[in-house]
Amino acid sequence: MDTIYKFQVVDLNGEMVCLSEYSDHVMLIVNTASKCGFTPQFRELQDLYDKYKDSGFVVLGFPCDQFLNQEFNTNEEIVEFCQINYHVDFPMFAKVEVKGKNIHPLFQYLTHEKRGLFHSIIKWNFTKFLIDRKGKVVKRYAPNTRPMKIEGDIQKLLS
Repeated sequence: MDTIYKFQVVDLNGEMVCLSEYSDHVMLIVNTASKCGFTPQFRELQDLYDKYKDSGFVVLGFPCDQFLNQEFNTNEEIVEFCQINYHVDFPMFAKVEVKGKNIHPLFQYLTHEKRGLFHSIIKWNFTKFLIDRKGKVVKRYAPNTRPMKIEGDIQKLLS
C-alpha cells in the first residue's frame, strides 16, 4: 500500500527529510510561489498551522518556479520573503518541479492520487493536497481555494 511516507524531500537548509517524520499527522502539501497573485494565502496557511499544529496538523510548502517565474532564485531569498512578509514557520522545502518531465516524485504521486478538475497536471501555484494521518491523499484543492475554506476538512481528519 503506497503512502506519502515513502518520499524524501530536501528542506530549505539542504537537509534530506523523510516524510515519514510526519506520520500520524494531517498534512496540507502546497506548491508555493513568492511573487504570485495567490501568495497572500501564506497568511491563512500560517493561521491554520498555528491553530492546529498542537493537534497533529502540519503545512508543508514546496516553492515552485514553473509558472511565470514567480519564485526567487535562492532558498535564502525564499525564507527571508516568507518570514518577513508572512511570518511563515511551517516547514518549507527546496524548490521543486510539479509538472513536466522533471516532476518531483512526490508531486508525481500526489497528482496521480488526486486528479484536478479536468486532468492530473498542476496548472498553477498554490494547488493544495490534504493528507490523512495514515499518509493517504484525501483531497486536492484548486489554487484559488483559500486555505480557511479547507478548515472543516482538516478538523474532520484531526478528530
